[in-house]
Amino acid sequence: MKNILVVGGAGYIGSYMCKYLSRQGYQPIVLDNLSRGHQQAVKWGPLIKGECRDTDLLRYIFSTYRIAAVMHFAAFCYVGESVENPSAYYFNNVAQTLKLLQEMLRANVLIFLFSSTCAVYGEPVGIPIAETHPQRPINPYGRSKLMVEQILEDFHATYGLKFASLRYFNAAGADPDGQLGEDHRPETHLIPLTLQVALGQREKIQIFGDDCATKDGTCIRDYIHIQDLASAHLLALERLLGGRCREIFNLGTGRGYSVREVIKVAREISGRPIPEEVVQRRPGDPAVLVSSNEKAIAELKWTPRYSDLYSIIETAWQWHKTHPTGYR
Repeated sequence: MKNILVVGGAGYIGSYMCKYLSRQGYQPIVLDNLSRGHQQAVKWGPLIKGECRDTDLLRYIFSTYRIAAVMHFAAFCYVGESVENPSAYYFNNVAQTLKLLQEMLRANVLIFLFSSTCAVYGEPVGIPIAETHPQRPINPYGRSKLMVEQILEDFHATYGLKFASLRYFNAAGADPDGQLGEDHRPETHLIPLTLQVALGQREKIQIFGDDCATKDGTCIRDYIHIQDLASAHLLALERLLGGRCREIFNLGTGRGYSVREVIKVAREISGRPIPEEVVQRRPGDPAVLVSSNEKAIAELKWTPRYSDLYSIIETAWQWHKTHPTGYR
């Protein structure tokens, strides 16, 4: 059984990745400082509490466990917060990742899977967005992710690091078994915010502008279920274990849904009223972000299977109904 170090394995996507790895015959080893993750979400392997800047801890992990590969999910990921506090984003997302990579090389662990983002592209110059789209991030969050991608390219060229950079669009949904779900503090994502209104935890859902050049005037996004993200990570891991060296893939469905479509489906699934309020459009918020996933389908042999809007919101609704205060 191969040990996979899952950095950020107590978080939303990382915890589900651990469950998926365990089901596929791997042993996840979780490293998380629990600043934004949840200890209750770590169920499929040991939890080591700490940070990537702790050299002694990393050396302990690599000397104690025979690590076959590292999956890295431990990033700060709020665009607005990154603008207000770029120092924290560059330290956490870049400097700590660099320390992790240095200790991987020291331990001769040369397979790395990176949780990247469509934010590395910036304002789209065309839709759908393919991996060849220019990378011009417009905020510190996107720039921090692009910096790590550039570091990976250099480490691959110089040190032989094998890596996969997986650029997510909008991760969404919850564990179909109901064990794991989305619990951010603060919450900023549309689907959980909308379902909190359905539960009576918020008065209304805010729509940031309805004057976009889209079918109903609201922003369109590409939502990808965490189950499909996990399956793509496993396929990428097995390609690297099998000898591939450098992988870059968009992870999305190739289909977009508007804010109003999300709210409509949430009303249908929950059977509850969800009042809405149109407020000022956020600056720098692209009207449409939709992926081209043709490369992942062709090369990874990956197809999203759970990412229609009804499946995403249904699993999220079941999680929020049974966990109205999240993991608390």
